[in-house]
Amino acid sequence: MKDDIIRDVYNTLVDRKNNPTGSYTSQLMQDSEKKAEDKILEKLGEEATEVILASKNNEDLVHESADLIFFTILNLAYKGIDLDDLFDELINRHK
Repeated sequence: MKDDIIRDVYNTLVDRKNNPTGSYTSQLMQDSEKKAEDKILEKLGEEATEVILASKNNEDLVHESADLIFFTILNLAYKGIDLDDLFDELINRHK
């Protein structure tokens, strides 16, 4: 299960984009294209800052890192970028 969580989150976000549910993330992606993109980018910046500020406490760092990863996956889903593209990039960097 742990190995699949990134893919599961991604698939849920793609589904919420294509089939709006009223959730926060679904509403975020349903705004006009420019407004949605701006909100997602703003949220990514906010979460990145929170990761930096939380870095002195491991528990906080884990929590804030999960938020940043979630919104990174949201951005990929919103942009229509397949997770395999991300995984391929990580594999290339790991060599």
